[in-house]
Amino acid sequence: MCSISGVLNFYSRPDKDKAIKMSEVLTHRGPDSKGVYDDYNAVLCHNRLAVIDIKLGVQPMSANVGGREYTIVYNGEIYNCDELRQKLSSLGIKFKTNCDTEVVLYSYIVFGEKCVDLLNGIFAFCIYDKGKKRAFLARDPFGVKPLYYYIENDTLLFASEVKGILAHPDVKTEIDDEGIYQLIYMTPVTTNGSGVFKGIKEFCAGECGYFDKDGLKIKTYFSLAANEQNLSKDQTVEKTRELLFNSVKSQLVSDVPLCTFLSGGLDSSVVSAIAKSEKSDLCTYSFEYEGNKQSFESSLFQPQRDDEFAVLCADYLKTKHTVLTAPTKEVADNLINATFARDLPGQADIDSSLLYFCSKVKENHTVALSGECADEIFGGYPWFYRKEMLERDFFPWIHDPNLRASLFKDDFIDKKKGYEYAKDVYVACRNACPVLSSDSESMKTSRIASYLSQKFFMQSLLERKDRMSMYSSLEVRVPFADKKLAQFVFDVPWEIKFENNVEKALLRNAAAGLLPDEILYRKKSPYPKTHNKEYSKSVLDMLNESLKNKDGFLNKVIKKQVLSDILQKDNQTWFGQLMALPQLIAWLVQLDVFFTAYKISIV
Repeated sequence: MCSISGVLNFYSRPDKDKAIKMSEVLTHRGPDSKGVYDDYNAVLCHNRLAVIDIKLGVQPMSANVGGREYTIVYNGEIYNCDELRQKLSSLGIKFKTNCDTEVVLYSYIVFGEKCVDLLNGIFAFCIYDKGKKRAFLARDPFGVKPLYYYIENDTLLFASEVKGILAHPDVKTEIDDEGIYQLIYMTPVTTNGSGVFKGIKEFCAGECGYFDKDGLKIKTYFSLAANEQNLSKDQTVEKTRELLFNSVKSQLVSDVPLCTFLSGGLDSSVVSAIAKSEKSDLCTYSFEYEGNKQSFESSLFQPQRDDEFAVLCADYLKTKHTVLTAPTKEVADNLINATFARDLPGQADIDSSLLYFCSKVKENHTVALSGECADEIFGGYPWFYRKEMLERDFFPWIHDPNLRASLFKDDFIDKKKGYEYAKDVYVACRNACPVLSSDSESMKTSRIASYLSQKFFMQSLLERKDRMSMYSSLEVRVPFADKKLAQFVFDVPWEIKFENNVEKALLRNAAAGLLPDEILYRKKSPYPKTHNKEYSKSVLDMLNESLKNKDGFLNKVIKKQVLSDILQKDNQTWFGQLMALPQLIAWLVQLDVFFTAYKISIV
């Protein structure tokens, strides 16, 4: 994995020094080497985290075919690289490296924009065609790898993270009403295609486009489609198992140390079990918080702690297992770094702890496989089977959309317009979901739930995983985010996916024989949060320090009496299944840091 960035202008020469400033703030994504390509119409920059063909896979990488020069900057991993290499070789392409960067470059040269349909992997890239004076940019089908852009006059800036674009001296750190609405009503989810900052956008998952003298033209090349599926239950389970094995096995390719994250939950355990079947010396990691054993309180959403199940699974699979424990102080202190990593206030200790854990995993490993995306694809959330949760006019995972908004003064946010904005984003996506006239009501509900979850909830989790891991130059792969698997499961009848009213029944059936029953039939338990009372005290102290600054951002916009009233309660969550009062307090700390450190102007 790497960082990419660049400046393109087909009317005048981009400023190389300004382009390099963009790349310099992204060094954490690729500390192994850096490179710059400078042409009259393009400056392309790259920071490399070497995973495959460490010696020869340097970027930017150029190729000359038919008297025309093509240059690529690429961030990602292509899992069908060998297959594509053979196909291209049969067409006369002579390769100089073993890395997938060269395969992506020649795939575009030979197949044009259709190359994205051939790539199985996670990626974001830009290919500059010097002869035709145009550039082609693309992002993988599920948006595992990020790609942001900004257009001013005839100039296009692009980068792997928002901070890369903000580092360009000509870009202002401004947020308008739509940005405020996203921060208060939707964060950590954001509107598809939005970078929150004014003028900064992102390629959505499954999008590609050309930039030339006529501007930027973007198209969608991949999106879920609704199809009839008439396989028997046994055939469905067998096909799912085959797709799962193919996805995990293809993602084990690496020239550097590789491990898996193993929480002891179903999803990460399935990934680890398949990985262990191919890699006898597999290393696994589970995560815990200091003091959680003493402070843990069971709830509907988190009925059990992970640690005993992670160890049980690791013993069963016979992996080399490490339990990483996050100190309370590190979790609190890393709230600031997590904000910088994400370029947004995010999921509080859910972000900061993962950032800490990834830094510890990086000490021994460069690549990890994770269990993200199974819930969104197989139906692990209550809104998949509770139709009333989807029929409200707001995102089902945001339990009280007005809670955060009530904290802020009316001159900071127009609450009516903010709610309407977020509601309209939700309803538009819900209405865009592909369904068949022959679908049962339960099937329509599951399709809509899956479509929404993958477009929003999953995007937030993938963004979190990418930023928190790449902050320490750790590449994390997500085998469940496989387009063949996701499309197949999208069409499976709900009665098979939710057999006997068991969430993710299809996944459990497909994984039969891989895991002990205690793991295979374990109730969903999401990524853990800290229950340590010391954490609550630490973030409250941090919030009070922020509020002491009379000229600080938070002091200017917060309703202190409303805040005081909310601080007396601790009986509700406000996002997903984990974000309760301590996380709300920590999010406010992150919000204050965000506006202050980034010197944001509200326009």
